[in-house]
Amino acid sequence: MKHVVINGCQIWVEDTGDTAKPAILFSHSLFFDHTMFHHQRDELAGDYRVVAYDHRGQGKSSPAERAEQSMDHLTEDAAALIKALNLAPCHVIGNSMGGFIALRLAARYPELIASAVPINSSGEEEHKKADFAPLVESMAANGTDPLIDTLMYIMFGDTFLADPGRTEEKDHWRRKMLNLPKSIADSAHQVVFRQSILHELKDCRVPVFAIAGDEDHAYGPKESENIATASGGKYHVVGKAGHSASIEQYKNINNLILNHIKGII
Repeated sequence: MKHVVINGCQIWVEDTGDTAKPAILFSHSLFFDHTMFHHQRDELAGDYRVVAYDHRGQGKSSPAERAEQSMDHLTEDAAALIKALNLAPCHVIGNSMGGFIALRLAARYPELIASAVPINSSGEEEHKKADFAPLVESMAANGTDPLIDTLMYIMFGDTFLADPGRTEEKDHWRRKMLNLPKSIADSAHQVVFRQSILHELKDCRVPVFAIAGDEDHAYGPKESENIATASGGKYHVVGKAGHSASIEQYKNINNLILNHIKGII
């Protein structure tokens, strides 16, 4: 693991696997960090160069002002990171907010990526501003503690939350979210008040494969279908998966990623 300095920020990067092999870049969800993809790293790093990073203002990357955490800023960071690490053309896998970045890279930097795989994501502006905006204000004032049950419900599906065999995992992510600083509200604000990217995907030159969880409480199969329609790509719905499908149903997600990459000529 290391920091890579790009666009005036120190970006925390985990770079695993043979640098001579095809690269996959993983971009994480709001409230999480690069570690949400450890299941993908463990399985895929044998055949691919697997790179996961923390967005500016989150994880172990540099703090950033709210205005500098827009989806446009984060997209420029991702593009600069791809260039700095010589990853191009790489496959970009993004969960939720990471999917917003993957889609913007597909639209704006097709020369840098081989494909985009947004998981539990959306290409549209936020449809739940009325629900999510008060949560952002609460986080800014009081942190995540008063909202932790709501955050767990948003970030995970019913099957995962009810599974007694995965209590340790649930406790891990619950603690991670409880330990987030109040500044996470700045990142959340930019997620809630993002702009649509669908219109930019009309002439998309790279394959797009959107994955949805059927138990996602934030963005469902319809958002993934809309991404596929706008980009000329494909979408798939994973059963018993919520907003963090790459954790909840990681075996299915890994298989979908592998089949997608192998199917690209």
